[in-house]
Amino acid sequence: MPFPRRLLNDNESIILDMHPHWWFYGPQALSTVILCILGLSVLTKLHGLGRTIVGYLVLAAIIVAVASLIVRLVKWRTTYFAVTTYRIISKNGALARSGVEIPLNHVMNVNFKQSIFERLIGVGDLLIESGGKDGSDTFTDIDRPLEVQNLIHQAMQDQAEGGFRAAPSRIDIADQLERLEALRDRGALTEDEFRAQKQRLLG
Repeated sequence: MPFPRRLLNDNESIILDMHPHWWFYGPQALSTVILCILGLSVLTKLHGLGRTIVGYLVLAAIIVAVASLIVRLVKWRTTYFAVTTYRIISKNGALARSGVEIPLNHVMNVNFKQSIFERLIGVGDLLIESGGKDGSDTFTDIDRPLEVQNLIHQAMQDQAEGGFRAAPSRIDIADQLERLEALRDRGALTEDEFRAQKQRLLG
């Protein structure tokens, strides 16, 4: 589900629109699978009354684990991280909602952090320092945080330059087109956004 376009301001367009990395719900999914496997393996070794009692306990544990996983999936589905031509937006929640918005011209620094395991699966945290009231905000479970960091820096530069840039060479255009195609293929850009960015670049 893409970021709601009705929440955008006039003349504002989406540069990046993404949900958290799948590791957001990965631990719950993994624990649910392990619980099912262990529960079934234990039941095969028991008989009689003991099997019935353990069976009910295993069933209750599986129901709780599946319910927890569903809640986590709904939260993943309703959590957005978006970068527009004017701001960085993070919103989450299906019923009760919360969010953070940082204007690009208030961003002072963007850092990312990854452990060895997080680097292997392509997830990490972003730390954005700004001139706002809180001073800094940390966004967890970001997919490909280094690429997101570079994209935010590029958006800041584009805004600082007012969207007017020197005419790129043909090699630069080809490189940027390849990057746009990669973002589209990964789902970071919709087909319409890809065409708009392509038209702007070629224009």
